[in-house]
Amino acid sequence: MELEVRHLRALCAIAETGSLHKAARQLGVSQPSLTTQLRRIENSLGAELFSRERSGCRPTPLGRAVLTRARPLVAEMAALVVEAKAAAARAHGARLRVGSTASSALPGWLGRLRRRLPDADISLNVDVSANALLRMVAAGQLDVAFVHEVEGCPLLVPDGLFRRVLMEREPQFISMSLDHPAAAASVVELSDLAEDRWIVDPTVDGEWDGLRRVLTAAGLNPPVLHGDYHTAASLIAVGEAVAPCQPTSGSREDMAIRPLRGDPLAVRLLLCTPPGPQEPYDDVYADLESAYRESATRAAVYRQWLRHHKNPLFTPAA
Repeated sequence: MELEVRHLRALCAIAETGSLHKAARQLGVSQPSLTTQLRRIENSLGAELFSRERSGCRPTPLGRAVLTRARPLVAEMAALVVEAKAAAARAHGARLRVGSTASSALPGWLGRLRRRLPDADISLNVDVSANALLRMVAAGQLDVAFVHEVEGCPLLVPDGLFRRVLMEREPQFISMSLDHPAAAASVVELSDLAEDRWIVDPTVDGEWDGLRRVLTAAGLNPPVLHGDYHTAASLIAVGEAVAPCQPTSGSREDMAIRPLRGDPLAVRLLLCTPPGPQEPYDDVYADLESAYRESATRAAVYRQWLRHHKNPLFTPAA
């Protein structure tokens, strides 16, 4: 068996994540498939590259030696692919491939981009995983990615990506049913939600870990449901659960959105772009900033929060 780039990429992913399960998710393959691939690689070399322990996978001395050579090869191949795709894009005319996690600013951003670049081929890829989008930018599959980073749960930003911070700390609000007792207040105490079921989407990078950290710090251990936020909305509306939500979330007749006292839950909003000259992305970022400001000031509760905290996003004219 001859080692190929995909084999080296698999070895690097296992070493980076320390787990076959996490590496398989990062590579977009099943864990049994990755395990089989690793076994074949080790059989071809005649020795183990990783020791399997209860805490995860650790490179053996031979594994460390192989990784020392593999990592620069994988990085060079990734750079070659990015450059080749960029050259192909230039040859076929203007295009902009946009990636984003869920955001109410997304429609306004796309509208501005299409008006600014009427002849460009603009595509959109929405994913719950910010890390997956960042890997796509690094691999040359996306030109920009607008993502959020849960406080206390850093994203795995590939080397070389350029980061612009749209919001250093965006507070996460709480959505609840209209008849929830806490909905009568303009600001909710975290302790007021101690007896509620919380619902969180575990597929969103850092979402569950960030919430668990905040609840634990507050001495709370409420029951937690795992599910997507589309399902969550119907459960919240009938009083079966509460959930964190973006402050720019649009108002609903069957749901209340309130800030938490002290804003313990927060995310950082980032626009990530490939290495190289950043001037082509200046207008892309300006359009995103404008769309986010519009979305933020349109949400009444968030607008009040911005005004109270004298945030530069708030302008009385808005």
